[in-house]
Amino acid sequence: MSKQKEELEHRLKLRNIKLSDYDDIREIMVSIYKNQGGAWTKEELKNQLKAFPEGQIAIEDNGKVVAAAMSLVVDYNKFGDNHTYDQITGYGKFDTHDMEGDTLYGTDVFVHTDYRGMRLGRRLYDVRKEICENLNLRSIIAGGRIPGYTNYADEMTPRKYIDLVKNKEIFDPVLSFQLANEFHVRKVITKYLPSDTDSRAYATLLEWINIYYEKDEKLIGNKKSIVRLGLVQWKMRRFSNVDDLMQQVEFFVDTVSGYKSDFCLLPEFFNAPLLAEFNDMDASEAIRNLADYTDEIVSRMSDLAVSYNVNIVAGSMPEYDGKKLRNVSYLCRRDGTQDKQYKLHITPDEASYWGLQGGNGINVFDTDAGRIGILICYDVEFPELGRILAEQEMDILFVPFWTDTKNAFLRVNTCAKSRAIENECYVAITGSVGNLPKVENMDIQYSQAAIYSPSDFSFPHDAVVAMASENEETIIVADVDLDLLTKQRKAGSVRNLEQRRLDLYSIQWKQKK
Repeated sequence: MSKQKEELEHRLKLRNIKLSDYDDIREIMVSIYKNQGGAWTKEELKNQLKAFPEGQIAIEDNGKVVAAAMSLVVDYNKFGDNHTYDQITGYGKFDTHDMEGDTLYGTDVFVHTDYRGMRLGRRLYDVRKEICENLNLRSIIAGGRIPGYTNYADEMTPRKYIDLVKNKEIFDPVLSFQLANEFHVRKVITKYLPSDTDSRAYATLLEWINIYYEKDEKLIGNKKSIVRLGLVQWKMRRFSNVDDLMQQVEFFVDTVSGYKSDFCLLPEFFNAPLLAEFNDMDASEAIRNLADYTDEIVSRMSDLAVSYNVNIVAGSMPEYDGKKLRNVSYLCRRDGTQDKQYKLHITPDEASYWGLQGGNGINVFDTDAGRIGILICYDVEFPELGRILAEQEMDILFVPFWTDTKNAFLRVNTCAKSRAIENECYVAITGSVGNLPKVENMDIQYSQAAIYSPSDFSFPHDAVVAMASENEETIIVADVDLDLLTKQRKAGSVRNLEQRRLDLYSIQWKQKK
């Protein structure tokens, strides 16, 4: 390789700044800040490195520093939003640095003029974000210059100028870059850098929020990030009594628990085989008799949840109070507590054969492995319900279903995929397979259990976390990452929840819960 070619090649390296870099840093600062006070002294750089060496970052090319970013940690409450650059940096000494603070304060980012257009500033901003996350700090805050304002100062206020930059009507070499790197403007501050004549001494107070920030880290009991889901694709078979049914349930709960799952999901009407006991009755009378077993099954299911240390979403079962027949899914938590979700929308056949009626409430349930919602079968085909749950910060939507034909299954399946994408959550679905001859309205089954995710780079390329073989009795066990949902909602390619036009429309729940 020729010497000339070697000299033309870039060898970029990201590292912490050293005191020996001072001459390179001074060269850049004098060039860029000739109208704002020039460069720091070597003594100031020495103090900054002594205070917080991990926060001072450089990019070198073939041994020469060509870009740098400086920062410190502060207790932001001590300064508030009306501080000046000198106040928060201790006049460049960084003696305001406080490792017990909650905020990473960005003091400077600069790039050599010969290296403009190489997006080195973006690399430095990404490193700052990494530092903020690794130190579990609440946010990054910086005072941003608006040098382009000097061309518009006689015709508009700083606030108007900033709004036009946000809307890309005006380009500002500093603010446009910061907005593109996920910072938002908290307010306009005056006299931040009095020497900054281009900005007319105005500055933007910018903030980047660390979505992974945990205010109170505990040794135990923190919110889980990785959650393991176990789905039971249940085969309909005749059981002579509840003991036989629960023996089969326990087998699957034991199996799912053996893989250390956090949840076990059963299908809608998994207890339907007990209807065979009432074959001599009218369908509506038979299912009301089936409802007599629900309390016992729920009690025993709750015992299984505790003894096998797994949260059970107990499919659904009929509930009859002497006046209304409803379809209900029970959440049996592994701490022994219970909740339930009624099916809200009743299919024409369910109303005609059985006289089922819909419930009137919907909730998100807190568990030790995230916030969950439950929509029983037909309910998932109504997008308003998923959105209402998403607005309550649901992480995982469970959909126990029962479908007889493939086209019925495809309705549930397709809508479940849509709920995952539009609500930026995971959706787990499972149903029953096999058949129950001579059981009215429960004779055949079609199912393919699955777990779906949002569709973006952080998730599987087809938005399918796991999927079972169709119409086979089986289980699927898979992990879902709740932190990825947080990332998706704040930094995804598209952000369905964040970018809703709430100025135009909204979904309102009319019924009092």
